[in-house]
Amino acid sequence: MSREMHQENKIWTKEFLAIFMYHFIIMFSMYISMVTIGSFVIDNYNASASTAGLVASIFIVGVLIGRALTGQQINTVGAKHLLYIGTVMFFVTYSLYFIEGGLALLIITRFLNGFATGLISTALNTLATISVPENRRGEGISYFSLSFVVGSAIGPFLGFFMMGIMPYNMMLLIIAVAVLLVAFTIPMIRTNNIKSPSKPTLKEFKVIDRQVLPMGVSIFFMGLAYAAILSFLNLFAKEANLVTAASFFFIVYAISITFTRPFTGKLMDNRGANIILYPAFVLMAIGFFMLGGATTGWALLTASVLIGLGYGNFQSIAQTVCVNIATRENVGLATSTFFIMMEIGLGFGPAFLGLLVPSFGYGGVYQLLVLSILLAMGIYFMVYGRYESHRREESNHAR
Repeated sequence: MSREMHQENKIWTKEFLAIFMYHFIIMFSMYISMVTIGSFVIDNYNASASTAGLVASIFIVGVLIGRALTGQQINTVGAKHLLYIGTVMFFVTYSLYFIEGGLALLIITRFLNGFATGLISTALNTLATISVPENRRGEGISYFSLSFVVGSAIGPFLGFFMMGIMPYNMMLLIIAVAVLLVAFTIPMIRTNNIKSPSKPTLKEFKVIDRQVLPMGVSIFFMGLAYAAILSFLNLFAKEANLVTAASFFFIVYAISITFTRPFTGKLMDNRGANIILYPAFVLMAIGFFMLGGATTGWALLTASVLIGLGYGNFQSIAQTVCVNIATRENVGLATSTFFIMMEIGLGFGPAFLGLLVPSFGYGGVYQLLVLSILLAMGIYFMVYGRYESHRREESNHAR
């Protein structure tokens, strides 16, 4: 292989590293604010727990709307241009945190900053997808999605630590500086997606890629299950007297994913998605069943490993499947569709699952969600899994 061909087949280029670091920091900042804003609101505004929850969750609503409204716009303005727009909007809306305007302004600020974060994340995911060699796409997306996994694990850990040693505004300022530093790397990103020659009319405007939507239903049911981890883990741990072990849940979860992502990404490129996703569904189902019945710290942390191997690898491989299903010009819309369906499950799942807690308990809900995971596996089989060998033959023939 010549040096030029080797360079073209590389994943970890300076460009990919810049995209990775920017996404890591933006996810890091998102999760720091998610886990700390509730306590800040209660302490400073004497708000109720439900109001604090609204201030925290309105950010996700903003992210979701940001993705929904910009998934197709990437095809007209280009992902890199959208990244510049999202970055400017991020800092403009972030500055509102430092203005004392009461709860109403804080809620508006959270929504707008979430919207900007949705723009940035959608643009970066699209750029990452098209910056890696097509024959190594599964491996590339597996590496890139670590920026989310590590950010979502380190963010909450450092958020609680910083809240204990500094004022809240100082923590916000540190986050702003971190985002500013990675924003300076945008000029290093030279790639861009294929742009449509004209803007879509109102009738042509799309929020969801219809080709990807059937796979998105499977993604929704997986997100619904994982929502119970994000929402109820601490409450379950207190009830089961496993608080110490639960504090390490996401760290162990992230480690289990980090060690397997490079291997699973390469395996998908060589053998397809089925060989990764079917075991991922099964491992996640076992992990949820074990978590629901956990009475010891070791059982809880073993469940975190299984859920990491299951849900963690599902995320990156399912995103690759969505991109592979879509046409080349709709990579941005397919990426947006993946995250929209995932975040609908994550964002609205807790409200539904909370209704089941009085009847089943937290442990019972975790075990009941095994059905959601198995349903996701069945949908995947029907819409993609059983056709994969045929799709791979068509793809190889096209090359």
